[in-house]
Amino acid sequence: MPPSKSARHVALDGLSQIIGEGRMLSDVVADADWQSLSGAERATAQRLIVQTLRSLGPADHVLGPLLQRQLPLRVMNLLRMATVELMAGGAAHGVVNEAVTLASRNRKTAPLKGMVNAVLRNVTRLEPEVWQDAPVTRLPKWLRNRLVKAWGKSAVAAMEQTFSQTPPVDVSVIDAPEEWAKQLGATVLPTGSLRLGTSQQISALPGFESGAWWVQDAAAALPVKLLGDVTGLRVLDICAAPGGKTMQLAAAGADVTALDISEKRMARVSENLMRTGLNADLVTADALTYKAAPFDAILLDAPCSATGTIRRHPDLPYVKSQTSVEALVALQRKLLTHCLGLLKPGGRLVFCTCSLLPEEGELQIANLLSEQLDIKVLEMTPPGCDPAWRSDEGGMRLRPDYWSDIGGMDGFYMAVLQKASDSSLG
Repeated sequence: MPPSKSARHVALDGLSQIIGEGRMLSDVVADADWQSLSGAERATAQRLIVQTLRSLGPADHVLGPLLQRQLPLRVMNLLRMATVELMAGGAAHGVVNEAVTLASRNRKTAPLKGMVNAVLRNVTRLEPEVWQDAPVTRLPKWLRNRLVKAWGKSAVAAMEQTFSQTPPVDVSVIDAPEEWAKQLGATVLPTGSLRLGTSQQISALPGFESGAWWVQDAAAALPVKLLGDVTGLRVLDICAAPGGKTMQLAAAGADVTALDISEKRMARVSENLMRTGLNADLVTADALTYKAAPFDAILLDAPCSATGTIRRHPDLPYVKSQTSVEALVALQRKLLTHCLGLLKPGGRLVFCTCSLLPEEGELQIANLLSEQLDIKVLEMTPPGCDPAWRSDEGGMRLRPDYWSDIGGMDGFYMAVLQKASDSSLG
């Protein structure tokens, strides 16, 4: 029987699968090797992957002068991961020795174990400034080029700086944000979300078990606020899981129907509602075939490239592609058209995506408006947002480099569409 894998070994396998095979981290951690680790070891392995992905640029900058030729991806990833750990203060003896051991365990990399040892020992001799002054990780070309075209080089560079940092945790509270900020040691953001301070075990914090709040990025909490007063309104939350927006709507007094295609993801919505004591009608179905009596308002958080969430999911640039984005844009348009048919005349629909790509936001809505004459954009600015974040067609564009001095925010696009009172749609 082969020896059990250490946390570093499992992390190396996962890192190579993400960069080399385009697997998502959420899929990688479900593999059998991960399940054989203890809870603490799984946390260590995941931390190593995430830190390495965020620090690929600095690691390659440090390693470049120490390498004489191009190396196989697995060896390069081994050196990157060990370098990141060393530069973060990892014990040199343990990190270097295990890296050499990991190289020796693979038939293809075993001949390079001596080189691995020599390179990493050289890394241990570097001055801290070499790491501190290294350039941040750049996005893959397919994505960076598109973002530069949309927002400019300086904006993309600022986003990359934000992506290189561990993001803070934001939470939404049902009520009394100032009081909960005191109990949690949090800051009340301009939009009303709370931003936690130092890293903490979320489930152990006051108010978690009683359901007084839930984790939700400040940007993700804004689309619901665009609907305004929803007290007593029938509201459909499309693609609802994991339930942050459903809970917001329920807490605001709406009669909510939450819909998602995944039973597993919908189970999370149910769990979150039970914890917070909030109510919603849960429906597991394909949104494109769902039919019901017209709703007063609809929230469509459409499937997208999720490029706005890279600060929390640094694996995304390596598992998405231009082709997958094009398919998502087509799906978003189908969902928009279908949802308008589920909306009452005069009703409001919020379309949002956690994407930084205009084709999944501004262009999607501009194209819809050019063809659908019986809808309009309501130019609304959520509380605490800068009016300068409004885009030309009337929506709101949020970027990760906004609020950069306090940890940034997820990238998001959102727009409020209103159906004409005399609309023939639906």
